[in-house]
Amino acid sequence: MERVPMTAEGYKSLEEEIRFLKSVERPRIIKAIAEARAHGDLSENAEYHAAKEQQGLNESRVLELEDKVSRAEVIDVSKLSGSTVKFGATVVLVDEDTEDEVKYQIVGEIEADVKKGRVSITSPIARALIGKSVGDSVEVTTPGGGKSYEILKIDFK
Repeated sequence: MERVPMTAEGYKSLEEEIRFLKSVERPRIIKAIAEARAHGDLSENAEYHAAKEQQGLNESRVLELEDKVSRAEVIDVSKLSGSTVKFGATVVLVDEDTEDEVKYQIVGEIEADVKKGRVSITSPIARALIGKSVGDSVEVTTPGGGKSYEILKIDFK
């Protein structure tokens, strides 16, 4: 079974989502199914079919998350150090064309969220950064074309 690397924060958020799906969503969906059943004929009851579909989606999400949690390899980023980029590192980059600074933390696939500055270890930018040091330039091929960045800072926190 393949291990799934993730930060302690990512692991905690998965556990919270599982708890929410089981303790809040599951009872809400069961109640919706019961109310829809009370309306009579189930073969033409759109509310019933919608609630059953929600139940299926909720249960499959719970199973998916439980699978990830069971295979999680939790990495405590605060105990990492070094001068090269690796999993868990927070990297400050400067775009060599526009001089814009960006900050990314390299995390596991399931916890990646570019809007929050968290990029997946399997993303093109993370793959380009792994093993590099402060001052190195990296070329990243993105869907919008090539980008060139210089590494300004590497931090583990």
